[in-house]
Amino acid sequence: MNQLSYVHQHQSAWNNYLSQLDRVAPYLGELIDQLDTLKRPKRALIVNVPVEMDDGTIQHFEGFRVQHSLTRGPGKGGVRYHPCVDLNEVMALSAWMTIKCAAIDLPFGGAKGGVRVDPSALSERELERLTRRYTAEINNVIGPQKDIPAPDVGTNAQVMAWMMDTYSMNAGTTVTGVVTGKPVHLGGSLGRSKATGRGVFITGTEIAKKIQLDITQAKVCVQGFGNVGSEAAFLFAQAGAKVIGIQDHSATLYQENGIDIGALQQYQLIHGKIQGYSTSDEIEAPQFWQISAEIFIPAALENVITVDIAEKIQTQLILEGSNGPTLAEADDILAKRQITLVPDVICNAGGVTVSYFEWVQDLASFFWSEDEINQRMDRIMRHAITAVWEKATAKNCSLRTAAYIVACERILIARKERGTYPG
Repeated sequence: MNQLSYVHQHQSAWNNYLSQLDRVAPYLGELIDQLDTLKRPKRALIVNVPVEMDDGTIQHFEGFRVQHSLTRGPGKGGVRYHPCVDLNEVMALSAWMTIKCAAIDLPFGGAKGGVRVDPSALSERELERLTRRYTAEINNVIGPQKDIPAPDVGTNAQVMAWMMDTYSMNAGTTVTGVVTGKPVHLGGSLGRSKATGRGVFITGTEIAKKIQLDITQAKVCVQGFGNVGSEAAFLFAQAGAKVIGIQDHSATLYQENGIDIGALQQYQLIHGKIQGYSTSDEIEAPQFWQISAEIFIPAALENVITVDIAEKIQTQLILEGSNGPTLAEADDILAKRQITLVPDVICNAGGVTVSYFEWVQDLASFFWSEDEINQRMDRIMRHAITAVWEKATAKNCSLRTAAYIVACERILIARKERGTYPG
């Protein structure tokens, strides 16, 4: 995806969120009076991040941290390093975190952060300086009981380690619970790196049962082959499905008889991309959405399923592995075509669920095994998707609207019971 298309897509992210919110309004009854509280962020911080580069010059980067809602607990959300990060995008991502945490019933509000930077253009030392200065700039608004950052696009466990260390140095004591997604030996949780992809698989298999789709006979296409897409693809393949299409920033692969996901993961680990894995199977990027498959998993960036794609896509089930991949207008078209869509706020919530486990383990200084992590996550995800399915059935609405109803009811009841300060 080129930079211009990325900018065009995420400029509408906040409006997309507001459109989704408007759709839930008719279902809220007397809680409708509280809905405005979700139409604006509680706090939005823009910071200057000066960094000394390896050549001795000083460059300035723009950073953000948005706390959309803290009604149900401390903010929770990732930190994104990308050349096109801006306030509009970060606001939308923080709002989706609010809905996601409430839909899963985690004791968190929604937050998100980012720095407008191309992390691949920085050396490791420059990236560390950027991270430490950004952390120092948002230091006053984050903390284990305030707002807990995590990795996102362009960041990883090492970045979280630098953030945790910087915050701890300012606090004068080690504070492992200030971020999640850390290395395991610094208070990170087992199972975290694979959790989001695992959650996509769990919710996908649960909904497949309800729409009578046999996973073992299903063909799957996955857009994005990072932690989320690659793990989801691997688990579906392991369950007997054929993953016939994979797309990342570098190439689009199509193999009618199924791609060897384990081999592709190894190739991607070495090369950082899927391009070149099997040049004879590479197709043009727009052809990805023309492949006929029972399941599509968008696991890249926002707003990739446009009206045009929604009208043409040949599938039964869409699992949103990324945040906000479907435009509101496209949602309507998919519903008319009776294509089932599992929304991001439920489908990709495995990551924040295990982040919650990591936070709890850090606070207690007591850690669980990976089997315990997976069992607890599976139970929470299955309970959440069942509750959303039942709400959708009762209200005769889409799964996305049902997820928003469940989430908004929880948030707005809490907001009403807390009242307004000062009274």
